[in-house]
Amino acid sequence: MAIDIKSLNHNQLNDLIQKAQLRQNELQKEKITKVREKVHALLKAEGVTFEDIFGAGAVVRGKRRGTGSVAPKYRNPADPEQTWSGRGKRPRWFNDALKAGKKEKDLAI
Repeated sequence: MAIDIKSLNHNQLNDLIQKAQLRQNELQKEKITKVREKVHALLKAEGVTFEDIFGAGAVVRGKRRGTGSVAPKYRNPADPEQTWSGRGKRPRWFNDALKAGKKEKDLAI
């Protein structure tokens, strides 16, 4: 199927790109499913488990090691329930305190 992309307008081209990306994602998911099925079949045929091969602490389906909560580094003096670890976007209360003349060290826990 040949498509003359030079004859497409901007909207048609964007639509084609979007459809192609969706199809590409579908094909990737199908490929992963087939490989997963082959791996499970091989493990079953050999009489071993995934954990036997890769260990019990192996990364499984989107779970990553070492992720968890980080201890708070700053506390809101007006509301001690509000804390911030110092990571990510600064909370509004933190920016407001800085604008009011406080320093970061004043808000540190």
